[in-house]
Parts: sequence; C-alpha cells; structure tokens
Amino acid sequence: MQVRINRKACLALTLGLAASASFANLVKVAQVNPAPGACGEWSGYRSFVERFVQADGRVIDYSTPTQQTTSEGQSYGLFFALVANDRATFDRLLGWTRTNLAGNQFDAQNMRLPSWQWGKKPDGSFGVLDPNSASDSDLWIAYDLLQAGRLWKDPTYTQLGQALATQIARQEMTTLPGVGPMLLPGPQGFKVGGLTRLNPSYLPLPVLRALAHEQPDGPWAKLAESAYKLIKTTAPQGFAPDWAAWQNGQFVVDPKNGDTGSYDAIRVYLWAGLTSPADPLAKPWLAALGGMRTKVAQTGIPPEKVSSTSGAASGEGPLSYWAALAPYFKALGDERGLGLARTHLAALDANVPGREPVYYDRVLGLFGTGFIDGRYRFDEAGRLVPGWRNACD
Repeated sequence: MQVRINRKACLALTLGLAASASFANLVKVAQVNPAPGACGEWSGYRSFVERFVQADGRVIDYSTPTQQTTSEGQSYGLFFALVANDRATFDRLLGWTRTNLAGNQFDAQNMRLPSWQWGKKPDGSFGVLDPNSASDSDLWIAYDLLQAGRLWKDPTYTQLGQALATQIARQEMTTLPGVGPMLLPGPQGFKVGGLTRLNPSYLPLPVLRALAHEQPDGPWAKLAESAYKLIKTTAPQGFAPDWAAWQNGQFVVDPKNGDTGSYDAIRVYLWAGLTSPADPLAKPWLAALGGMRTKVAQTGIPPEKVSSTSGAASGEGPLSYWAALAPYFKALGDERGLGLARTHLAALDANVPGREPVYYDRVLGLFGTGFIDGRYRFDEAGRLVPGWRNACD
C-alpha cells in the first residue's frame, strides 16, 4: 500500500495552482442546484462543488502532483450533498465512485470496498493508484447511503449502505483482546506480526452510532466503546495522535509515525464536537481531548504538531484546524475559542487572490461551519438531521 501524501508538503503546490490563470480551466465543473427544500444558500458548499467537483462526480485534490481523487473526498462530498439536499450531485458522486473506485462492483449483491486512491499515473494515464481501501471513507460512504435512503425515502441507497457496512465488518475489523472489536485502517498492511496499526481519526462516534442503529447485530455498538478506550488511552495529555498501535496487549505509540498529532488527528476533535450531547460517550470523549482547548486558550492558536505523550507543541495549524475545532469549542461551551474559530473561518469566503483555500481546508470548513451555522446535526442515534428537514422560518 502506498503512503498517503503529506498534506503539508503539498500546500505550496496547491496555492500555486489556485493562483494560476489557467486553474479555472483545469476541469469542467458541475453546476450546483440544491433542491428547493434547502433553507438558504450554502455558499461554502457551492464553492466546494464549483472548485473541486468535476461534472462527472469526481472530487479532485489539487494539492497533490497526481491530482488525486480519494475515497475520502468522495465520501465527504456525498455527505455535503446530502446536507445540501442536492440529490443530483449526490448521484454523480456515487456514480463516479462506483465506476472508478469500485470497478462497477458496487451493488447490494456484489459489493466491493472502493480503492482509496485514484489519479495520474507515471505514464500519464489516469486510474487506481492504490487498490487498498480506507476504512474511514468506507464508513462515511456507508453512512451517507443509509442516511440518504432514510431522508430521501429511497431503499436503493439503504440497500447499498447495508451491503457496504457488512463488508466493512467482514474485511476491515479485528478484535483486540480485553478491548473488543477495532477498526483497521484498511484490509491490507496494518497487521504485521504482533503489531496492529490504528488511526484514531477513523472512528467518528455519530457514524458508529448510526451503523449500530441500522445493524443492531453488528459490531458497531461495541466498536464505539473500543474507540473510546483507544482515544482515552492514547491521549494522556489530552491530545490525539495521528496514528497509534496495539502490541503485547496494550495501546502503544505507533512505531512508524510516532506520537505526533497533526493533520489526521485534528479530525478527532471535530468528530467529538459533532457528537450529540445526549450520547453517553459525548462528555467523556470530549474530556479525554481537553489538551487542545487548554493550548488554544494559552496561545491563541492550535499547534500544527503536538506530542500526544508529552504535550510539547510546535507550529501553527492552518485553516482546516480552526474548522475542525469550531464544533469542539461549541460542544465545550468555549465561547472564546468558538469566536476565534469563526474569525479565522471567515477566510473561507474572503476570495483573496492567490489565497484560495485548499482541499482539506475546504472540506473541514464545510464540516465545521455547516455545523456551527445549524445546517446539520446528529441525533443521539447518530442519524443526520439536516436543516432542510425543518420548515424555513
């Protein structure tokens, strides 16, 4: 399996592309036409689709030299389309994912886990770059489909979501003795000898709750408990690491990536902030991640990198960090932190020449601003409650 491309290393390339005069002509983008039920214009979503989604439903991350598309980008795009009540874009995204990441093996009777990475190959052609799947994206796609089936009253989506969730349980799960079921980052390459590598940001609690609601006989409720144990144990200073591991009957520092928390780990705070306060794990989960709140209160900025074992921090996190932390601050009742986040997030709509937000800023920006602006929330069962379900005042 290839290593996922470092987001920081690609930032300069992205800004250069965004600033170039030809950037607007790189793709023919889809037109965004949210359904009439959506309450108010979601300008951030419109910008995302116009700048990152091709007309055929491919989400492109221009911060990478391969102009890659990932199952992550497709899964997030599906979620935002559902929040926006934009079924046409949802179907385009789903169709591209089915054809290009799953090789057209994506139906209720023949479900294949989608490849995680697609883009430009060394010979100049485009196709799958890494056939391994990414379990976090698979979870989100299954969730998107199940919620689409419920909200749009279409059992076809529901059947696809059920089939995908079943394959995740079969191919991307393991059991940690004394802990319970645990999600592997993918089916290949994460269990070597007695070492199992894990990614805390792959375990959004609302998604696990929703899957438990849809598949009560599945591993999802127990996985939520196991996920909390992972978060609590690997964040002794209140900071989540990007990666962790399991070895000799205990959680340990990942031998490959160390104890650093950065671009992956920032999503751990996001998922905690999005969780319904009625969830019994909501408060303890947030309490386990208190280091970030304290650090921002002390310095006024989120650190780009932090040691999960010592709490030593360095650098300044980019716009995506503020986006991820906005729901976290809101859930904690931290008005100062939330105010700082809102101030920084204004840059998402500032349209400053040469300062176009990159892919990761934009997608985490939609998660964060969409939530704090009331465009969506999750209930205690993890079900999506979009703003368009309510009457417009």
